Amino acid sequence: MIAKSMKRHVFVSLVLGMALVVASAWAHVSAAPLARVRAVEVVADETGTALALRLTAKVAYRCSTAKNPARIALTLRSTGAAAGLIMPQAQGNITGVSALRQSNGDLRLTIFMDRSLPVRVYWDGSNRSSPTLVLRMDSVRRQVQAAHAPRKSGRDVVIAVDAGHGGEDPGATGHAGVHEKDVVLAIARALARRINAEPGMHAVLTRDRDEFLTLRERIRRARAGNADLFVSVHADSIANSAVSGSSVYVLSERGATNEAARWLAERENAADLRGGVSLADKDKRLASVLMDLSQSANISASMTAAQSVIVALQGVGLVRKPQVQQAQFVVLKSPDIPSMLVETAYISNPAEERRLRNPTQQEALAAAIFTGLRGYFADNPPSGTHFAIVREAHAPAQVAGLGPPGG
Repeated sequence: MIAKSMKRHVFVSLVLGMALVVASAWAHVSAAPLARVRAVEVVADETGTALALRLTAKVAYRCSTAKNPARIALTLRSTGAAAGLIMPQAQGNITGVSALRQSNGDLRLTIFMDRSLPVRVYWDGSNRSSPTLVLRMDSVRRQVQAAHAPRKSGRDVVIAVDAGHGGEDPGATGHAGVHEKDVVLAIARALARRINAEPGMHAVLTRDRDEFLTLRERIRRARAGNADLFVSVHADSIANSAVSGSSVYVLSERGATNEAARWLAERENAADLRGGVSLADKDKRLASVLMDLSQSANISASMTAAQSVIVALQGVGLVRKPQVQQAQFVVLKSPDIPSMLVETAYISNPAEERRLRNPTQQEALAAAIFTGLRGYFADNPPSGTHFAIVREAHAPAQVAGLGPPGG
């Protein structure tokens, strides 16, 4: 019995000793950083502030917010700081950034803010060799405002109205021989007249005659006109002539990704993004973050504006797709002008073909699109516009009794 007891004691001691060795080795491995922060960059515009952390590899992270003072705590698991890492200066809503390595090997960053704001955290994985963790803080509700639009008090919102097809490209043709290019030009002109008759709104037609334009030329003309919003007018066609109704499209995420790659490849010649920020003098990682932020806000604004138009179209006829659709239409690919494509009706449907060529129905469709656009800008006015001044004049009565943003 004594011999067995001694053997058991020796066995237990060996097991415990091995466990201590393993635990010691594990602690040593855990303390070694799995990744390093290469750079910390801040980008700010009128809508908010973004902080981008470039790392050597993706890591687990934890993010929390606190008040008094307003700050964000970001903890990166088993992460170190690259030699010579410099924290960014105060910019936008960020008043300071500090980093401290924890005893367990984690890296804790504290981002001090000028006030409490909601924060979104996501990976920008466009470069797998150097993933970037982005913290986005929106200081105001996202509004439609192209970077190149002039900032003057009480200015008009500018809407680029694009009549699809034209010239040698007739578009779809109905059973009675009606061409899409003709009816959408009539609707676009009617829409432009209504916009120009409304205080605080101004329309720019990409074409006002029967001419052929490339899709990117349409975008170029919208930018040249300082457009806050781009609306392309079409009349759909399908093999099934019984199909009818309107639908509205915005750019898909995949389409945005493809366009971002093209812009980033040509960033030396790229125009400024919103807030007057140019891609030309930025390195690839920062340019990628800037493009992502611009397109994220752009698609969000496009979706909201398009839904407002869909609701208005329901009042003048059948809406085939009551939700905003997303597609890779090239004409929607401006990275900083919110854009939508309105399929007013199916020209392949004989009844809708008659409706499309009827001036009264053309005016009705234009009126519905206009109502949706006006409602959108009333709720989401770009800063410095007539709509913003009107909204601010009514703001005290609307927000009475509410606290500041973010609590």
